[in-house]
Amino acid sequence: MFSKNNDFAFRLYKSIMEQPESASKNVFFSRLSVSVALAAISLGAGGETHQQLFSGLGFNTSTFSSEEVHQAFLSLLQSLNQRTDVDLEVGTALYVQDIFKPHPKFLEKLKRFYLSDGFSVDFSKKAETAEQMNKYISDKTRGKISQFIQDLDPKTLMYLLSYIYFKGKWSFPFNPQLTRKKDFHVDNKTTFPVQMMYMEEMFKTCHDEVHSTSVLSLSYKDSFSMILALPENDLADLEKAVSPQLLTKWLRWMKKRYSFNNCTLKGIILVFTGSDLFPLKCKVISNTSLDVDETGATATAVTGIKFVPYSWFEVPVLIFNRPFMILIIDQKTKNVLFMGKIVDPSKEMN
Repeated sequence: MFSKNNDFAFRLYKSIMEQPESASKNVFFSRLSVSVALAAISLGAGGETHQQLFSGLGFNTSTFSSEEVHQAFLSLLQSLNQRTDVDLEVGTALYVQDIFKPHPKFLEKLKRFYLSDGFSVDFSKKAETAEQMNKYISDKTRGKISQFIQDLDPKTLMYLLSYIYFKGKWSFPFNPQLTRKKDFHVDNKTTFPVQMMYMEEMFKTCHDEVHSTSVLSLSYKDSFSMILALPENDLADLEKAVSPQLLTKWLRWMKKRYSFNNCTLKGIILVFTGSDLFPLKCKVISNTSLDVDETGATATAVTGIKFVPYSWFEVPVLIFNRPFMILIIDQKTKNVLFMGKIVDPSKEMN
């Protein structure tokens, strides 16, 4: 079922990229956080609304029953929350207006399948309730996101929060003494210095000749990986072609090769603030945060293609000094947890 989750990740990414303002912006989001929120909401939906939610997530009710889908999400959440070599927590929280009474079965299933915390609040007390929700978010994201709720509609009946916090250490940490300022080329006209990390090490790499893209895998402990895709040409061309199938081929063709790596990720904080994919009566908020430095990362992501592994005798130099794509995946479950792109490191994430 992970393939459906990854299909959703790439469809969501392309949907975001279709927005004209996204072309020149950094983008980073947690596919898992969004899909968990929408799947959780489907527990309380019926008829056409339920079908719309499931269809949007990529599930066909004739192939998977609702019970199978929710059980699969539970298994995934339990698997992620049980990891010991990374600091990882995924979950949801439901805030309900104190005079509104959701069906008990909805609340029970939300707790059972999506590990949800439940709170009764008074949304008419906007400042007090916002403070309570922000404290919860701050606690779950270890302070990375502390003022997410800025304003509340007093007519709100429910808020569903979906969060993911990830703090992983590189299998091979970068040496901070080698971090230097280097030029980053946003486009042909815009260049500015950024902090770049440097390492000479054995990495899993491949070169996609069809899409003129070099792909690098940076390993975290406990089977997590950051995948960086560096196109030689316009990033927009790669964004049109990228898919779960292409990612699978990249991973299959990656071999450990001797390579140099410069990463323009130091000090960047990435935040995804949610997406209204479906007309819901409650608001879904998804929170994601990512810090990357020399020690690790903290994250609160085609037929006939020819792939050419680098030769043993080549020394490929991968310099991430121009726009590139970024993914964080769980190698155990094959799920894409985070996905995005770095276009301009001087700007905030969207």
